[in-house]
Amino acid sequence: MTPELVITLASEAMLVATKLAAPLLLIALVLGLLVSIFQAVTQIQEMTLAIIPKMAGVMIALMLFLPWFLSTATEYMAKVFNNIPFYLGF
Repeated sequence: MTPELVITLASEAMLVATKLAAPLLLIALVLGLLVSIFQAVTQIQEMTLAIIPKMAGVMIALMLFLPWFLSTATEYMAKVFNNIPFYLGF
């Protein structure tokens, strides 16, 4: 296994992890921003008001994106497992 191959595998793994995490993080970011604006406008400083909408939004997004998450992760792992003989030089 060459160093270039290890770097390629690691970069592909990081790219897949970023693709899987990005939708949930973006939804949490947008909801957090909206709640913060609401709190600033109304001067309500309740901690649960900041956490509950983000948790609910991320859970809903997780349910909506789950098929895509599974297919993306499955495709990547199938690619890695199918190329094991190539990686090992057989």
